[in-house]
Amino acid sequence: MKHPDKWRETADPFSLKYSHFELLEILGYPHAGNDVFHVRGMYQGKEVTAFIKIARSRYSGIDNEIRIMKQIDCPYAPQLIDYGLEKPEFIVTLEKEGERLSTIVSDNSEMESLSFMREYGETLAQIHSWNVNTDKWPDRKFHHEPGEELLEKLELSHLKAFFADRPREGKECFCHGDFHYANILWKDHHINAILDFELAGMGNRDFDIAWALFRRPGQRFMKTDDEIEEFLAGYGSRAEYDRKAIRYYMAQCYVYFLEFSKDEEYSGYIRKWLELNT
Repeated sequence: MKHPDKWRETADPFSLKYSHFELLEILGYPHAGNDVFHVRGMYQGKEVTAFIKIARSRYSGIDNEIRIMKQIDCPYAPQLIDYGLEKPEFIVTLEKEGERLSTIVSDNSEMESLSFMREYGETLAQIHSWNVNTDKWPDRKFHHEPGEELLEKLELSHLKAFFADRPREGKECFCHGDFHYANILWKDHHINAILDFELAGMGNRDFDIAWALFRRPGQRFMKTDDEIEEFLAGYGSRAEYDRKAIRYYMAQCYVYFLEFSKDEEYSGYIRKWLELNT
C-alpha cells in the first residue's frame, strides 16, 4: 500500500530506543492521529517492512494498545515486534498485506461493496467474543448523546426528543473501539489485517457496531440499507445485536460528524439519513 509523503511535523523515529528493531528507512507517512511511519528495517536478522506509531499526546492510547496486543491471539492482528513505554511511547508492528475497502471498490458504481459486508460484520462479532483482560474502553465524546446547544447550532432541535430516549446500556463485551474501513485490510476478498487497537477495551457492543456502520466523509460505500443489512446478517450469524440501539448510536455519530463537515454532499447525506431514521 502506498502511503503519503510527510504532511506535518512529527517526532523523529530514528531517535527512539529500540530493543529488537533497527530502523533503516522511512517509506511513507500514513494519515493518523498519532505519528505513524511506514518503514523498512531489520528484525531478527532479516529485512522487514513495518509500521512505527509514536504517541502524539498523553491521550494517544498506545500503552493500552500494547497491553491489548500482548494478549490477543488473532491472525488478523499485526505482529508486535518492539515497543517503548518511556516518553514518547511507541509501538512497532510488522506490515501485513492488504488494501482498504475504499481502494478496492473505488467509486463503488456497481455496489461491489455488498460482497464484503457479511464477512465484515461476522468478524466484528468474533472480536466481541474475545476474552481479554482489560479495562473499560477510553471514554470519547462520541459515546454520549449530543447536547441541546449542539443540536440547536446544527438546526436539529427537532431531534431533542429522539436523543432524550437513550437506549439502556447494551451488552458489555470486548470492543475494538475503532472498527471501520480505514483500520481493516483485505486480501483476496477476505480480511487480512485489523489495525489500531488503542481505543479497545470493555465497551458497549451496539455502539461498536454503529461505529463500524456509519458512513465517513469521502466514503463511497456503506451508503445503502442493503449494505447495512448484509453487515448485520454477518454479525447476526454469530451473535445477537439491538437494531434500535444501533440506529440511535449511528444518529449520534452522524450529528458529531456533521458539526465538522465541510463537504456539502456528505452533510446533505447526513441530514437525509437523520430525516429517514430518527
